[in-house]
Order: sequence, then C-alpha cells, then structure tokens
Amino acid sequence: MAPQAAVFNAAQDADSLETQEWLDALAAVLDREGPERAHYLLERLTDLARRSGAHIPFSPNTAYLNTIPAGHEPAQPGNLELEARIRSIIRWNAMAMVVKANKHNPPDGGDLGGHIASFASLATMIGCGQNHFWHADTPERGGDLVYFQGHSSPGVYGRAYLEGRLTEEQLDHFRQEVDGKGLSSYPHPKLMPEFWQFPTVSMGLGPLMAIYQARFLKYLHARGIADTSQRKVWVFCGDGEMDEPESLGAISLAAREKLDNLIFVINCNLQRLDGPVRGNGKIIQELEGDFRGSGWNVIKMIWGGYWDPLLASDKEGILRKIMEETVDGEYQAYKANDGKFVRDHFFGKHPKLLEMVSRMSDEDIWRLNRGGHDPHKVYAAFSAATKHVGQPTVILAKTIKGYGVGHIVQAKNPSHQQKKLDTDTIREFRDRYNIPIPDSKIEEVPYFKPAEDSPEMLYLHERRKALGGYLPKRRTRADEKLIAPALEVLRPVLEPTAEGREISTTQAFVRVLNQVLRDKDLGPRVVPILADESRTFGMEGLFRQIGIYAPEGQKYTPVDKDQVMYYREAADGQLLQEGINEAGAFSSWIAAATSYSTNNRIMIPFYIYYSMFGFQRIGDLAWAAGDMQARGFLLGGTAGRTTLNGEGLQHEDGHSHIFSSTIPNCVSYDPTFAHELAVIIQHGLKRMVEDQENVFYYLTVMNENYAQPGLTKGDEEGIIKGMYRLKKGGKNKLRAQLLGSGTILREVMAAAELLEKDWNVSADIWSVTSFTELRRDGLDCERHNLLHPTGKSKAAFVTSLLEKTDGPIIASTDYMKLFADQVRPFMPKGRDYKVLGTDGFGRSDFRSKLREHFEVDRHFVVLATLRALADEGKVPVSQVAAAIKKYGINPNKANPQYA
Repeated sequence: MAPQAAVFNAAQDADSLETQEWLDALAAVLDREGPERAHYLLERLTDLARRSGAHIPFSPNTAYLNTIPAGHEPAQPGNLELEARIRSIIRWNAMAMVVKANKHNPPDGGDLGGHIASFASLATMIGCGQNHFWHADTPERGGDLVYFQGHSSPGVYGRAYLEGRLTEEQLDHFRQEVDGKGLSSYPHPKLMPEFWQFPTVSMGLGPLMAIYQARFLKYLHARGIADTSQRKVWVFCGDGEMDEPESLGAISLAAREKLDNLIFVINCNLQRLDGPVRGNGKIIQELEGDFRGSGWNVIKMIWGGYWDPLLASDKEGILRKIMEETVDGEYQAYKANDGKFVRDHFFGKHPKLLEMVSRMSDEDIWRLNRGGHDPHKVYAAFSAATKHVGQPTVILAKTIKGYGVGHIVQAKNPSHQQKKLDTDTIREFRDRYNIPIPDSKIEEVPYFKPAEDSPEMLYLHERRKALGGYLPKRRTRADEKLIAPALEVLRPVLEPTAEGREISTTQAFVRVLNQVLRDKDLGPRVVPILADESRTFGMEGLFRQIGIYAPEGQKYTPVDKDQVMYYREAADGQLLQEGINEAGAFSSWIAAATSYSTNNRIMIPFYIYYSMFGFQRIGDLAWAAGDMQARGFLLGGTAGRTTLNGEGLQHEDGHSHIFSSTIPNCVSYDPTFAHELAVIIQHGLKRMVEDQENVFYYLTVMNENYAQPGLTKGDEEGIIKGMYRLKKGGKNKLRAQLLGSGTILREVMAAAELLEKDWNVSADIWSVTSFTELRRDGLDCERHNLLHPTGKSKAAFVTSLLEKTDGPIIASTDYMKLFADQVRPFMPKGRDYKVLGTDGFGRSDFRSKLREHFEVDRHFVVLATLRALADEGKVPVSQVAAAIKKYGINPNKANPQYA
C-alpha cells in the first residue's frame, strides 16, 4: 500500500499547548497571506530541520480527503435539477442500448457484449464537462480534445441520441456494424469518422497519446502555426487502466514541459474486470504519490457533500483515521451492500463514530456519497483544473462501479462485464431515475427521449450552444489546401550518383527531407521526429538548421557550439527529439499525423527509427494510428536482417514488413535505390497532403552505401505499384526471372551476372519495391473476379508483368520468406516460384557472412535458380551439385531458421 498521510491523535501529543501555538500561527498565515506563503514557510522549516540532522521521511501523499475544502468550492452555475434529470435519462438510454443489443439470439449464438458499469460511475463527470467545460471546435477558439474512457461509449451515445446526432435505429445497432447502421463498441474514428476523435481502447494508449497530443498543441503554438492557447486536453482513464505501463510512462514529460493544458480524470471506482484494483491498499493514494512525485498538480475528489458535516464535526480526527486505515476492498463492500452494513462495518470500527451517526437513519448513511457522483465537487475540481497554471493536473475521483444500476450490479466484482439485466433490476433502475416507462413496456427496454420543447431538451441544447457545438465530433479533412512538390523538385535524388560516389538510402532520405524543408509552404509543416538516433541516421545537421523543440529554449552553451552541426534547442524548434522512447516518439507522430483533424492544420511527420524497434515494440499504437486515420511517414532505418553490422539478435529486423502489412491503411515499401525512395515519398505527399487521403507510409531505408543508378523515365508507375523491370537479361535460351528488394536486390543483380557467366542462364532483374502492395492488388483482383463471374476478369499487376516472361521466378529479400511469399498466388500459372528469406534469429557479423548464413546471397540465388530449372527438366540436377561445390556452399550447415 502506498504511504498514507499522517493522522494525528491528541493523546500522543507531548506538548499540546505548543502544538496549538504552531497551528494558530499557521492558520493566521493562511488567513492573512494565503496558502502560497504558508507553503513557503513550511518548506523553509523542513529544510532547516533536515540540515540540522532531523530525519523527516518523505511522503508524496496528503490526507485521504478532498483537496478542495468545502468552503473553497465555487458555486455550481448550472440548473442542478435539470442536469440531474438529463443524466438520469442518458443513464437509462445507455443501459437500454446494451441490454437490447444482448437480447438478440442469432443463429450462431453468442453475445455482442457491452459495458454498463463504467459509464454509470462516470455519468456525473461527463455531464459536468459537457454542460460547462468542453468547448467544441470553432474558428475563434479551437476545440477541447476529450479522450473518453473506452468502456463509457454507451453513455456518450446516449447523450448524442438526445442531441439528435444519433438515431434510435443506430442505437438499436450498437455493436452491429457490418451493414453500416451500427455504433462501434468503443471509440473508433475509422468506424465512426465524423464522431470519435481518439481510440482509447486498447487501454493505456489514451493516456500516453494524450500527453503527446497536449505537448503537440504547445509545439504548434510555439511555432506560430496555430493559436492553441485556450485549448485543453481532457483524458478519462480507469484506475485499473493505470496498471498499463503506457498509462504512467510519460507523466514525467508532462510535468517537465509544464503541460498545463492537460487534465487527467482518473475514474477510481476501485474495480477492474476481475475484482478490486487495490483491495489491500488505496489506489487513490498510490496514484497521488505517482503523480505528485512526477510534478503534477493533484486534485483528490474522494468524498461527496453529504460527508462534509461529519468531517467538520470530527474534532478528534477519528473519522479521518478510520478513512485512512480502511482499504479499498472494504470500501467496495460498503457500496455493494446497504446503509446498515456501512453503519456496522465502517462506523462500527469506533464507538465515537457510531455516536456521530446515531441520529442518522440507515437511508441517511446509505446516501453518504462519493466525490465523483457529487455535481458540486465535480464542478469545483474541473474549475480548479482549468485554472491551474504551470503544471498538468490529475483529478483522482472516487466513484462506484455500476452506480445506480441496481443491487445485483453496483460495486459487485462481475459488474464490468454486466450486459444483461433481469426485469426486476430494470424496473429498479427505472424507479431509481424516475424514467416514465410503464410496466407494460419494461420487457422491451425502450429508449426515452423527452419532447424537444421540454425543459431538459432546451437546457441540453442551450449548454452545448454556449460551448460552441456538440462533442465528440471529428473533422475528416482540413479546410486548408497544400500542394505536394513536383517530382522534378527532387531531381538531385533522382539522378545517378557520380562516378565513384556511393550513398545509402538513408542519406537519400535526408536529401529528400531537406528538399521538402525548403518548400515555402510545406517546409514549416514538416515535423521530423527522432528517438535519440539523429546521428545514426545522419540527421544531426537538422539541429542547427531547424532546431530541436524545447519549450524553455536552451539555457546552456552546448559543448559542440564550435562545430557546424552543434546541438541547438529552441523554443520554436521544429525537430522533436524524444530521447530513448519509441512509444513517446510514435505518440508524437500520431499527434502530428492527425493534426489535419484535431487542429485543422496539415502537418507532415517523418519519424525515423531503428526498424526493429518500430512495429514490434509499439504495434498497438500503430493500429491506433490506423484507427485514427493518421497521415505521415514512418521510416525504419538500417532495415533488413543483414544490413546492420555488429548489433546482433535484437537489432536486426527481418519482419517489420510482415507487421506493417497487417494494418490496412499502412502503405509499405522496401526500396533499394534513392530514386525509388524519392518517387515513393513524392507520391505519398500527393496522396496524404494534397489529396488528403487517409493512409500512412512505412518505408525501410538502409545504411549501406552503393552507387545509385538513377530514375529511368517510365518506371514511376511500377515503383508505386510495387514492381518494375530494372534490367532485361541476355539472349541465352535458358531464362529466369529474379526478384529482389532492399539491399538484397544487389545480391540478385550479382546473381544474374553469375548465372550468365557461369551457367549460360539469362535473367531479367525485377526491383520489387513492395511485395505488400502487390499482394493487396492481387487480392483486389481475386475478389473482383469472385464476385463478378460473368464479367471481364482482372489480372493482378504482378501477374501481368511476369506472364509474358520465361523461366522460373526466384525472389530474395532481407526479410522472412513470408514477405516475398505473399505474392505466390499471383504467379503466372505453371511457373515455379522459389523464395529466399531471412527466417531465424539475427546475429552479429559482416554483411557478407550474414547473407551467406541466411542463404539469401548471390550464390544461393544462383543455386535456387538452377534447382528450379532442374525441376523443370531444363538442366541436369548435377549442375545444382556443381554450383554447391563451385561456390563453396556447405550443404550440412545449420538451418538458419533454427540456428
């Protein structure tokens, strides 16, 4: 259990008179000079005591009480009666939606699922935000960004139904999306592109992405791209969700960069799916320690207003002591039972507490509420959070899981999964919230919507009108129009390298990036993002050129100030240097890649990183990027399993393209040459920036230097579609088709020379820039032909290129065999297709040795080609054996897949 704040007992005081004098003095300072002065004096006293040798243990915790005293709460300005009525109706509709969805009995059986309890615990807080705090997106102000707790979606839909933004038919199709009428189970922008802004399930991703979203708003403001000074980022999380490493992983960044536009609201209903979050401790106290220790402003909202008189009368501190000593497992049990149970088991812990509540009935005791359900406390906390300057704020709100849903749900362990209610519970729910549904209709669980001219509906619309419109709401396109540069602008990268010159595709990327940065319109919108690898990728020149974003500028003189490419931080810096933090860097990329939607500003993020630590490490965030309709470039550096010398098993990537292929709107390429890279990036800018298409690009680049052949006019289409003929083979009768990508294409080119010289086999060489895009094209054609049996059949692009050629087809890449194997179904009929790849663990060695080890080098390409020709009866199998001997291949070497 996290350390608890001290509870003082007068019986333990050795000199009560002296104690009272100190307390009176402090009270006078608080009264006359305010809490800031009191805090300063206490810090000075603590410092003096420590320097004098006194041991004063550190505790990040305050008392288990509300941070904002009752006397300091501002007046709640709304109509509390109407707001309570609106909340009740939304609660009913949210419950009805989930229960009705699970009344279906499809032929294949199974439930649709759904969650009632999470929104039930959040309803008061979401209602307060909707009525008083959350501004919609307007040209004058810009909108607040709200990351809704994922499992609360039924309540958000319930409100949107009252607002007229969703229909009853849509509510009837909750979690039934295939026919296009349904509502997604959780917040998913891809599935509801004009409604949800942010996906917050999988859990933990919302808190992480929101921190970098808030920082990106500051970044835009500092660079003069958008005025974001009035906007807030609100994040609703569950207390159980905070166990996810991503939830707390970046909170120090938020404090370090003083993100006072960021407000976390952690719904501490004390329960997760299986049971209590911290049954033996206190999750609120634990989280307070985490956030206060990281430099956040913490507002605890634990006790509702009905507790205020009891706390005020607690002169001896007994009530506070019992509150401190009681653990969350007990608090859960109190709200799962009744007032008598609370009297016996909570107040019964001390006779003076029983005396304190002796004049209260069991119903009065049961009415003692928690802070997250008290509209006065919620408004006070939200108001304080929005006014706080210089720190991010977290509100720790104590609530009850399944609040008000009924005795079989409220605070019970299974309540998170509760989606079916019996008739008695539904009737109890109706009576609790006074919903005008007659008994004869209870079985149907109908929705309820008051008349449009009712006080509730008029108030609901008036409040949102005052805040600029309805929320959540998502922009699908930016209003501005930007034009992608013509391919000609990238001419320096399209030309062949000079005689004796060699460059890598990583260097080529840096040249392309510099060309885009020079564009007067697009340049300011480029957001280069690195996770402490600028020097690895040759991008340190950007430090001086565009500066590293640092909100407080550079307070020191860098040690390399005398160098041309010194380390320069600036308040308006353009480059985001995220440190050793791939998840944070990717979250920054997401914020920039969705800026067209959240900020009405098109930004162009380029995140370059070790490819091994991309999709493998943050795959769930990559899926979230796809869900959010992100637009931007991801560049996996030193890609492939044999290109990164000396780094060993964990650094060598032979599978990132397999991961990227699973995300439908991720367009992936593995180019070999600088001109291919330039063509792809220009085309990506056209699609994402100019046409505002909802795709994002993954490109792999290498640090291996070699001569660049330059672009041959007419190859652009093949580069984009995924394949083109790089070189036509000679005129020998025996022929083969050799395919390659990335650096292994150069091994394929060398293999073609050996085949011609040593074995009289002429081979065409094909550069495959994207096996993934070739596969997607093939699947499209296959589907078309299946569904249009009497129409004209479509041929896959790869099929159309290879069907007019002769000989077996051999592919070799620096990735697992599965990568090139994707296109096997689309090979011309009757043609042998052999695939070489780097299955197995990586290891450290020289490139030539690694390519030999993984059996993807020129000799193995030759061997595979001869074997294919032998299988076709075109050469004797003895030639395969001769090749093994000629090239010194060990037939007894370990299989790299298992080595």
